Amino acid sequence: MERNAELRDFLRTRRARITPEQAGVRPHPGPRRVPGLRREEVAYLAGVSADYYGRLEQGRHLNTSDSVLDAIARALRLNATERDHLIELARPPRGRSRRRSPAAQRIRPGMLALLASLDHVPMFLIGHRMDVLASNRLAHALLTDFDAQPAGERNFARYIFLDPTARERYAEWDEMAADTVANLRRYSGRFPHDARLAALIGELSVQDADFRRWWADYDVQVFSECTF
Repeated sequence: MERNAELRDFLRTRRARITPEQAGVRPHPGPRRVPGLRREEVAYLAGVSADYYGRLEQGRHLNTSDSVLDAIARALRLNATERDHLIELARPPRGRSRRRSPAAQRIRPGMLALLASLDHVPMFLIGHRMDVLASNRLAHALLTDFDAQPAGERNFARYIFLDPTARERYAEWDEMAADTVANLRRYSGRFPHDARLAALIGELSVQDADFRRWWADYDVQVFSECTF
């Protein structure tokens, strides 16, 4: 049921951001109860029946083809990352997504050596669920010393939302924080059974109102695993 709710809410938020005028369709007569497109209008734009789209948005998986999902992605004006997220939500988990969590994260020795040699710019490596895998001395000085934290708490999202100094360090904190949430949302689509991610989301949701607000937006984005 949780997976179905993810698909439902993602599709609802995507169609809520597009007006009929923007989509180039004539609005249905009568008062509108939604801020954006209705289900029927998305179905029309995608070339599928309203009943079919309605069942998909309800999370009732229909073994939907790539062509139909592509049509829905075009109707909702999804970017490439959002399209991939839609596909992962609309289909039963398989392959890598069946694992309860991703494979163990390892850093190549050469990357660690490069990180240590770059002492003129703050640099850290980010892995799954935005865990901070390594950071250099300038990052410790300007941001925070991730290496001094317990291993389970070395996480960039925790730093952004739970460390008060993060809002002072980043001039565009709102943008960075929103992007961080969007990255976690994208990651949750790839690894829906990651227990460590669930614990992280729960912790941030309880402790920070901004995180709760952005998490409810269902935006998705991909961060590079190497962040400067």
